[in-house]
Amino acid sequence: MRKLVYAVHTSLDGHIEGPGGEFDWADMGPQLSAHSQELTDRADTLVYGRRVWDMMSSFWPRAEEISDHPHDLAYAPVWRKTPKIVFSTTLEEADWNTEVVTGDLAERAAELKSKPGKDLLLMGGAGLATALSDLGLIDEAHVVVHPVVLGGGKQLFGGGVRTDLRLTGTRTMDGRAVLLTYEKA
Repeated sequence: MRKLVYAVHTSLDGHIEGPGGEFDWADMGPQLSAHSQELTDRADTLVYGRRVWDMMSSFWPRAEEISDHPHDLAYAPVWRKTPKIVFSTTLEEADWNTEVVTGDLAERAAELKSKPGKDLLLMGGAGLATALSDLGLIDEAHVVVHPVVLGGGKQLFGGGVRTDLRLTGTRTMDGRAVLLTYEKA
C-alpha cells in the first residue's frame, strides 16, 4: 500500500497562513527546495483540498511569468505534468491533469492508498489534513517550521482529534527553517 505523506510549512507559533491569509513568509532556499523535490520524486500524485488547489492552480500553471525564483522555475513543469487529486464537495472539474474526488473521504482516500503506485503527496492546507489525520490515513508528515511568528491565522491541524506521532527526523534547512518528520505512532 502506498503512503499518504503530508508536507506543510508552518510558523513558529503554529500557523500555516497569516491573519490575512498571507503566505509570503516561507523562504524556499536550496536545501528546502531539494527536500521538496525529493518528496515529489517519491510521489506519483499530488493531493489537495479545495482552498489549496485554488491557490496552487492560480500560480503553478504560469509560475514562470510571475516568478524568477529558482525553486519556482524548477517545480512549475513538474507540477503541471504530475497527476493531481482535489478532494472537494464544491469543485466540479479542474484542469492540469487533475481529478476531483467527492463522496466519503475515508472511503475514497483509502481507495487511493490501496491502488498501486508511488506515494500520494498532500500539500499544505489544514482542513483536509486534519480530516485525514483524524481518520488515521496520514502515514508521514513533513513539517517545516519557519522562523516567523505570525500572531494569528489558520492553525496547523486546526482542531481534530488527538493523534500520537513518532518523531523520525529533524534537519535544519538553509540555516533558517527546521524540518520535522513524523510517522504514526
